Amino acid sequence: MTQKIATAFDAALEQIARAAATEAGTLVAQQLGQLEFRLRAERAKALARGTVDRDWVRDTVRWVVEWMPESDLTVIAALGRIARLAPPGLS
Repeated sequence: MTQKIATAFDAALEQIARAAATEAGTLVAQQLGQLEFRLRAERAKALARGTVDRDWVRDTVRWVVEWMPESDLTVIAALGRIARLAPPGLS
């Protein structure tokens, strides 16, 4: 499971780097820098736990959707890959 977690986070970080190159010098680029920082921190925690924190993913996706241009959904899609690794919620 930890390999899947690492791969999903690494793919998201790669998409963030690509988006940041496109958005250089904009407010979105600043937000992407913050997202990269948060993802790196959460990646380490998720690998230590062996699972993805579904509340963290939910909150992060909601935050990114607020400022990410609709024309570039690759970062959101990459976060979705991480979200699919989170344990299901309680019903």
